[in-house]
Amino acid sequence: MKKNNIIKSITISYLKDGYENGLFSPLDICVEIVRRVEATLHMNIWITKPKLENLIPYIDNLMKMDKEKAPLWGIPFAIKDNIDLINVPTTAGCEGYKYIPEESSTVVKLLIEAGAIPLGKTNLDQFATGLVGTRSMYGETHNALKGKLISGGSSSGSAVCVAMGQAAFSLGTDTAGFGRVPAALNNLVGLKSSIGAWSTKGVVPACASLDCVTVLTNNLDDAIKVDKVVRLFDEDCPWSNPSKPISKTIPEKIYIPKLELTFFGPYEKQYREKWNSVVGKLKSLNIEIEYIDYSLFAEAAAILYDGPWIAERWASLGQFIEKNKGAGMVEVTETILKNGNNTNLKAESVFKAMHRLGEIKVKVKKILHNAVLIMPTVGGTYTRAEVDSDPINTNSNLGLYTNHCNLLNLTALDFQAGWIEEDVPFGLTSFALDNCEGLNFGMAGVYQRNDTEEVTTTLAVCGLHMRGFQLEKQLIGLDGAFIREAKTAAIYKFLKLPTNPSKPGLIKVQADGGSIEVELWSMPTKNIGLFLSYIQAPLGLGSIQLDDGQEVTGFICEGYMENISEDITKYSSWRNIHE
Repeated sequence: MKKNNIIKSITISYLKDGYENGLFSPLDICVEIVRRVEATLHMNIWITKPKLENLIPYIDNLMKMDKEKAPLWGIPFAIKDNIDLINVPTTAGCEGYKYIPEESSTVVKLLIEAGAIPLGKTNLDQFATGLVGTRSMYGETHNALKGKLISGGSSSGSAVCVAMGQAAFSLGTDTAGFGRVPAALNNLVGLKSSIGAWSTKGVVPACASLDCVTVLTNNLDDAIKVDKVVRLFDEDCPWSNPSKPISKTIPEKIYIPKLELTFFGPYEKQYREKWNSVVGKLKSLNIEIEYIDYSLFAEAAAILYDGPWIAERWASLGQFIEKNKGAGMVEVTETILKNGNNTNLKAESVFKAMHRLGEIKVKVKKILHNAVLIMPTVGGTYTRAEVDSDPINTNSNLGLYTNHCNLLNLTALDFQAGWIEEDVPFGLTSFALDNCEGLNFGMAGVYQRNDTEEVTTTLAVCGLHMRGFQLEKQLIGLDGAFIREAKTAAIYKFLKLPTNPSKPGLIKVQADGGSIEVELWSMPTKNIGLFLSYIQAPLGLGSIQLDDGQEVTGFICEGYMENISEDITKYSSWRNIHE
């Protein structure tokens, strides 16, 4: 397998199909990932980067696994460097804090047992205290799409490595939007499940009672596949809670903020215009819309960092900071953490905040019953230079629409919703109640399926990709949809190629041709390149003429195969060969 045939955005379905069809092996994928990592060291994506010698034992272990019982067999993933991987340093973005864990975190263990390959540890805002991706002693993580912009944090490296094709998915953490913000700024999906649905055993705490492990992926389906593996009650984790599997459900109602939202940064105008466009699109969906006073959620958000919960950070990390006198600390991070040791935070303030939060939760629970709240994931973005010059205010702005989530124990899903301009994506977040992740996925699916900006291509298939045959799943996995049956113009010779498994080929001829039965499928044009990577010589994609004169994209065969293949034109259909 030539490494340049491996596409940039590697998804779980792409890898599974490639392994099944012999296009590449887990070793091929890991070799290519290591190459890609070495080519992007200047982007500060990794703290412990992937090395082939470290990956070989995991690859060898795959040979001992039953693929049918290993749902993530051969799928490479990255780990935020505040989550433990056995015998690999955990730094939390601070060299002085570094330790070597004797076991992996629960979530990482479950993924490895499912066949996933842990690649290494990714960069982050130090101690998961920022939303910008620039607060690390290991360098500012560059945005995957436009280098001068911030990557978002704190799971900065986890987002960028997936967007750069250096992992199929990655683990992040989320206390105030740390998994959702970088997902949005790098055009990814970011899933934050219910608190305790994923174990946090083996995770360096930010606010232990609120922390969640998250996943960042290229698409919605991959997030659900990972969730199925790691969602469980962990009796060794004090924050673990029983939860039910995700089942996509369309919400009965969509709530959107009543008042005009705040936007910021160099793309302020474009973000506002895009949000207005999104609201118009939401109204076109066949789901009830209701405007809501967002101040209730904003009040909850303010409690997170303006209230006593900042003391929880000090409870976890204060001893380290005092002992080391701030050595190896990013200055702004040290300042933020020390705020948690504020003597003005009296015990009564904790209970007052808890009581008010309880009142808000009751109201929110009534509002979001079988419903979702839709918000921009962020109200803008910044250049890295802008964040460096004003680290506090820029970071605060990025949390305007994320900070309420964990204190209210809502589930959240960031998903792709188009572009501000070239290389500047726009992310939406759907919020639902605890254990109602299915509503978020149902909402995201409806929105993306009805995206009027999406361009599709009509494909004609005549063999193993037709309905009921073994490669139909490739079309479905790339959001293909069956349109109708059709026939080609009577200008094609139909061949049974000497391949294993046997497959047909179409060759256009000047005489003695026939009309061949095909199926027409619609596929998002953006996925055609990925589909093409599945196709091996002597087949390719080209123009196919139908019997009504229409020309569509379809499978064509190299001419030399006519002399070494069986002519099956008289059967007119691959189905007639296999009935």
